[in-house]
Amino acid sequence: MKNKSLVAINELSKQEIIKILDLAEDFEKNPIQDILSKTIVATLFFEPSTRTRLSFESAVNRLGGKIIGFSEASNTSVSKGESLKDTILTVANYSDLIVMRHPVEGSARYASEVSPVPIINAGDGANQHPTQTLLDLFSIRKTQGTLEGLNIFLVGDLKYGRTVHSLLMAMSQFGATFTFVSPQELQMPAEYKMYLDSVGLKYSQQTDLNQNLNKADIIYMTRVQRERFSDPLEYEKVKNVYVLKNKMLENTKPSMRVLHPLPRVNEIHTDVDSNPKAYYFTQALNGVYTRMAIMATVLNLK
Repeated sequence: MKNKSLVAINELSKQEIIKILDLAEDFEKNPIQDILSKTIVATLFFEPSTRTRLSFESAVNRLGGKIIGFSEASNTSVSKGESLKDTILTVANYSDLIVMRHPVEGSARYASEVSPVPIINAGDGANQHPTQTLLDLFSIRKTQGTLEGLNIFLVGDLKYGRTVHSLLMAMSQFGATFTFVSPQELQMPAEYKMYLDSVGLKYSQQTDLNQNLNKADIIYMTRVQRERFSDPLEYEKVKNVYVLKNKMLENTKPSMRVLHPLPRVNEIHTDVDSNPKAYYFTQALNGVYTRMAIMATVLNLK
């Protein structure tokens, strides 16, 4: 992966994933370093972002680098009709690495094909979010002591949720068992279930969030994403379909942890926040160390 783009999590081998997680552990122990002192990182966010953008910027600052970029496309020449290709080629002149979020699936792949500098995919539509997945893996390994053979509950928007798609692909390398919890309208797409069938991994589907929670090692909650629905009425039907409450965690494993890529809306009640099984805010912090490791690996600095 050295000096190459990070577009999709399934392009990383199991060994490459573990190396990045090990490096993230090192950065957690020593987060202030100067390895990006001669590096300019461009953050191009064509879609709104808080955690991903700010954690990347925090990571760059902690490593001594410099940041240019934008947080919304309306402030750029894209609003004048500039193509993605022209934007990438222009910004590549000013930077050594581009971190990009874009609403169109496949945009990160296209950017990586035309860019003379590495591209890190910070989310492309409902497709993939590989840096989120790596911080999720870091969080899972940190809380469970392993990535091997875990039972992962994926809850909520499994149709449009790029975080769950990427996490499924990554955890499949570690022999995970999956439980999909979603309404019929937001089920895991068929291609991901076919993939699990092809590699011989078990999965089950259910619509009741209360069912079988005692078997979970990780409960991965997601919000129903209003921005992915073309029909507002369809969104209204499913927006509050699942709400995880503290009392629902009473019979879960002591080691079980609740993750969420954030932002949350209503899907995790605030009474869960004080439960030691709630891990989503620490998960967000883990994004800084993981993104340090990703940039250091992509730029061959570690």
